[in-house]
Amino acid sequence: MTVCAIEMTTTAPFTISADGSYAARLAGDGEARYAERWTLAGPEPYAVPLPLAQPEEADSELLPLADGRVLIHRRVADRHAFALLYPTGAAAGPRTGELQLGGVDAEEGVRVFLLPPAPDGCGAFAVAASDTVTTLWQVAGCAFGPQRVARIPGRCSGGVWLDRTGRLLALDRELEGTAKAVAVDLGGDGRVTPLLQITEDSDDRLLLADPDSGLLLIRSDAPGEPRLGWGVLGSSRPVRFPECLRLGEALPFAVQPGQALMPETCGVALRLPEGDIGLWRPADRHVFRLAAPAGWLGGAGLWSPQGRLHLPYAIPEVPCGIAGMALPASPPPPVHVEPPVRRDPPPPPSPRPVPLQQAPLAGR
Repeated sequence: MTVCAIEMTTTAPFTISADGSYAARLAGDGEARYAERWTLAGPEPYAVPLPLAQPEEADSELLPLADGRVLIHRRVADRHAFALLYPTGAAAGPRTGELQLGGVDAEEGVRVFLLPPAPDGCGAFAVAASDTVTTLWQVAGCAFGPQRVARIPGRCSGGVWLDRTGRLLALDRELEGTAKAVAVDLGGDGRVTPLLQITEDSDDRLLLADPDSGLLLIRSDAPGEPRLGWGVLGSSRPVRFPECLRLGEALPFAVQPGQALMPETCGVALRLPEGDIGLWRPADRHVFRLAAPAGWLGGAGLWSPQGRLHLPYAIPEVPCGIAGMALPASPPPPVHVEPPVRRDPPPPPSPRPVPLQQAPLAGR
């Protein structure tokens, strides 16, 4: 199979499976790197090394599946190869099994990268993006090697799942000089529809989404400079850009699940430019700043529905650890005092943020 392909970058050195039961990273140093799987579903996390005869390249990507196998994406000369790694448990012989899944050919100038784990925990998808067209491939969970599932005009990046079934995928598409998030319907022949359209000439990218509440975390330059904002999928209310989220290159990396129809109450974890962690709710007007645990891995984390954030870390004394922190309670609102009666005209209202326009699932 051929695709206009590629350059490859590793988007995150530590990736957590869709159901939170496993994680994977490249362990080791220098030229002695190997895949490592973490088991998170249990009283204590533990790591299982998955070395092979040849060390892995530093730019290989890993993605854990819900059954405990780990998908690896390698660049081999002008080809991108995909395989599943798993511990064999054999008393003798190799400790790591490997199932080859095939690959796609690569051409210069196109980026190929894995998408975040699919919600079903079984399938895996990769994107091959050139300047003019992007191809979406299913690379695991299909019968006969990588299969092309969508072809999208423009150069796409990002990748956020919008539902729990794995049907709706959001990508940030660069086309005709602007970047807009679009939704790809994988159950409808790859149909592409607009998702974010704040203004005609703004760059509107989707960073994170929670399917339960519909909360969307956005970066857009519609306010005059790139800003973090939030909206709700399918809502007619405007995108908001809170002053407390003026945090430079801060990046949201986890959203609290299970808050159905209550996006304002969802906890959001952000990696701050200084390396610390910011915790925030849309209902709050401030960000709680907390120190990251020593050895925090890759800006990764996972919220529990109960509002506890779990952060993976590795230090010499604890090579496989999870640190927990909770979102502090919001301070009580200020006491409201009735203002004196004004006799002069009130000031003009502040500009209303432009609304989140055409989005799928508008009837939710």
